[in-house]
Amino acid sequence: MILDLHLHSEASDDSRAPVEAYLKILARKREERPLDGIVVTEHRRFDPDADYRRLEDAYGLRILRGAEVETEYGHVLVYGVNRDMLRRFDFADVRLPAQEVIREVERMGGIACPCHPGRVNVGLCAHYERLPALEGVVAVEALNGGSKHAENERVKDLMRDHGYAGFGGSDAHLVSFVGVCATEFEDEIRDEEALVEALRRGRCRAVDFRDRTPRAARDAAAP
Repeated sequence: MILDLHLHSEASDDSRAPVEAYLKILARKREERPLDGIVVTEHRRFDPDADYRRLEDAYGLRILRGAEVETEYGHVLVYGVNRDMLRRFDFADVRLPAQEVIREVERMGGIACPCHPGRVNVGLCAHYERLPALEGVVAVEALNGGSKHAENERVKDLMRDHGYAGFGGSDAHLVSFVGVCATEFEDEIRDEEALVEALRRGRCRAVDFRDRTPRAARDAAAP
């Protein structure tokens, strides 16, 4: 099962992409980006009452939710968000304590995973150069569709040195970028609980569809 674990809709302050527009792109480009669904991860917010079941039924794609929060160690994706977490943390705070977020989110049934760790200023790699390593990190975003090649390459050393699992996401803010990078899971991911469990167990890998050629074009080019 393949999901894009990181994208932003018009509910984020730097995106104007409706969730349904992402689904339309995926429905049209399934040869290039064979995804089974997306995880909407808005910046610094989470709406516990958002309901995407109508869109799931209409497009045959799974829609899960998370959030991207900001800490002194950079940006972190939180999956399995619940009301206990929202009471414990102000997601709008741009200086959340990373170690507390990781520990408390895990205690409350979720998982917190640093995203685009290879980027300057907002990535984990740069912060590890001057701050101690965080405890309890299980997985990081190994492949981010908005990061430069060198930034994604930098994450390989981070994962090797600390034993982190890796996943992928497009980090799309524009509809055309949805699914360019994603995560392939060994198990079916029916809900946020299953997503959290798969990430905890490392039963996934990052996949890159940016250079994927549609089958019709491959066939036409074949000798």
